[in-house]
Amino acid sequence: MIGRALVASVLALHLSAVPALAQAPKKCAPPKASPAIAESWAQRRLDVKRVWPLTMGQGVTVAVIDSGVDERHPQIRLAGKADLTSAKADHRDCVGHGTAVAGIIAGQPRPDVPFYGVAPGVRLLSFKQSDETNGELATLVKAITTAADENADVINISIETQDAPELKAAVDYALGKDVVIVAAAGNTKKDDGTPAPSYPAAYDGVLAVGSATPDGGRSQFSNPNAVDVLGPGQDVSSTWTGGGYQSKLDGTSYAAPYVTGVAALVRARHPHLDQLRVRRRVMLTADGAAGKGTGVGMVNPLLAVTMVLPSEEVAVAPPVPSPLPASVVSKAVPPDQQAMEIATAVGAGGLALSGVVVALYVLVPMGRRRGWRAGSRTGVD
Repeated sequence: MIGRALVASVLALHLSAVPALAQAPKKCAPPKASPAIAESWAQRRLDVKRVWPLTMGQGVTVAVIDSGVDERHPQIRLAGKADLTSAKADHRDCVGHGTAVAGIIAGQPRPDVPFYGVAPGVRLLSFKQSDETNGELATLVKAITTAADENADVINISIETQDAPELKAAVDYALGKDVVIVAAAGNTKKDDGTPAPSYPAAYDGVLAVGSATPDGGRSQFSNPNAVDVLGPGQDVSSTWTGGGYQSKLDGTSYAAPYVTGVAALVRARHPHLDQLRVRRRVMLTADGAAGKGTGVGMVNPLLAVTMVLPSEEVAVAPPVPSPLPASVVSKAVPPDQQAMEIATAVGAGGLALSGVVVALYVLVPMGRRRGWRAGSRTGVD
């Protein structure tokens, strides 16, 4: 199964814990790529075109940390790039790995090609971390922090390495800047065959992605440790260095960008959600676990974007006014006792005057009917 693909396309990029020596500038011979491509099962399974009437990822910036991206590919549209490697090659992707990852995330749809990315409307950034299948840990750390500083909303890391304090610090830095980090869960095993955790995927706060088979189960090569969700990662197709395509790609490296694309769609449709709630939404709307190492199952783009989660419903009842602070209450003006007494007296006088008016209105007509009138002095005492 694994032997069907190139070595670079089978395994996630590996990083040495000890930085490699600087390499001299070299020429890059692009790997061979097929000029044609067929629609893969991954596109049919996820069917992201049902989401595109709502969003294609516009307004969201996605950073790809990898072997570079061949921006000359007709389906790749880069908004920015940076080569962080010590060896400056004359070609942007000497491996093909990064170009395949970028294509899965944001490959532009074309009427003459059946391949397309999950979120072609995103703003795509490339941070070249390596010219080979191995790279420097320090360069990965720099790429993560630089992507965060460039206001990336989502970072895809199809790279695996060992735990390191500086790597953990870079991940925490990006999470603190509200970045969604999606990383490949890895394919490597210990020498004795026991699966080992892969980093940065195993860090808290990182959305760790395992590889799924066409039937939704876990690929045999996919590391079962610390998996949050699955993405298509076996026998998939994507763009490749040199302007062509590569099929029969295997690895969690290619599962991660499918989830990255979905996270970008969620961020575009729900811009008020922070990175924690974006990850939570992606996981709560997945298709369900399918055994050990499958997390919550295959990612579901349509549900991730459209499902109404009870925890995100907005309350419609008006807010209850808060009581006045004690400091305000203590500074209230005391009542004016004299003013209150005057007001009471005026009110009583008004009532008495009203009573006299009413009495005169009633009694005077009655007296006139009885023949009396107001007294007048007509004689002498």
